[in-house]
Amino acid sequence: MASNKKNGEATELDIEHELPSAESEEQSARGSSAELEVEIEALRAEKASYLDRLARLQAEFDNFRKRSVKEQQDFRDYALAEALRQLLPILDSLDRATKTSAASVEDYRSGIELIDKQFHDVLAKLGVEPLPSAGEVFDPNLHQAVQMVDTDEVEDHHVIDELQRGYRIKERLLRPAMVRVASNPKK
Repeated sequence: MASNKKNGEATELDIEHELPSAESEEQSARGSSAELEVEIEALRAEKASYLDRLARLQAEFDNFRKRSVKEQQDFRDYALAEALRQLLPILDSLDRATKTSAASVEDYRSGIELIDKQFHDVLAKLGVEPLPSAGEVFDPNLHQAVQMVDTDEVEDHHVIDELQRGYRIKERLLRPAMVRVASNPKK
């Protein structure tokens, strides 16, 4: 502790709590201001880097999305082309059948039956299968009832006959079967 005599009073100075001089405050303010400017510039550079990265990622994602849509369309077009390519021989057979003068109705019928078999074979290769209907219990998920017939010959709510065959591709319904359904009258 230092003592200072001024106007006859003894004053003690506390060196630990003494305020820094104005010059050192200015220097530290300049130093911290320079440090802040450096830090601000670093943050600006980092922000610009993030914005650039974001713009690139958005562009990459947009390109990916466009490429994905195009690939899906190409796949659909190719899948359809392959199915059609398998159906063309059947069309050729039908064209030959219409241009041929069959010697008998039986020859013409056997030719049409061969074309029908050829067509069903191609559908089976493509994963399309007919739905069984006649004699089955009516299922609104697989059958479309066209008519209810009062009869005792077939059990109630069973398919009497099929007016148009239904098909499914793999496990998905392609077309429901149009059927007539039995309805047993109440006695």
